[in-house]
Amino acid sequence: MKFRSHYRLAAAIAFLLFTLAFASSAAAHASTEKKAETPKQPVQVFDVKAEKVVKSIDNDKQFQKYARGWLKSVTGFAPQLKSDDSCLYVYRVPLLKPTKVKIDQTELSVKEVFLFNCAGKPPLLLVFDEQRRPYLLLFKADTKPFVDKVGIPS
Repeated sequence: MKFRSHYRLAAAIAFLLFTLAFASSAAAHASTEKKAETPKQPVQVFDVKAEKVVKSIDNDKQFQKYARGWLKSVTGFAPQLKSDDSCLYVYRVPLLKPTKVKIDQTELSVKEVFLFNCAGKPPLLLVFDEQRRPYLLLFKADTKPFVDKVGIPS
């Protein structure tokens, strides 16, 4: 059982790293094209147990507002994420423009936000800096309106 939950967490992190690599290559490709407007990357829901993206949703202004609100309410760095079966879904919200987050003496420029909304635990944000180093963050904004809009879990 313990091995299986470590495997699920590893799968979730692998998905996040793959997504980050894909986003970086897509951004590099998009910068070579001469388009007036960059298409928005969708909000995605990753099912940890199934180890796959189970939903992609248009990334509208409301999703951007939720993610910016989470980042504005960051209270500090989170302790190491523990692997267990309470984290069923990870939500990815790409930001339309980078957002600065300052925690203590650290300032990050965030391009996408990963929300871990685990049962019986405070929600956590996973963000990456410009060098692709991961940071887990505690925050105090309400995630219920976001989860309700996404519809997973229902």
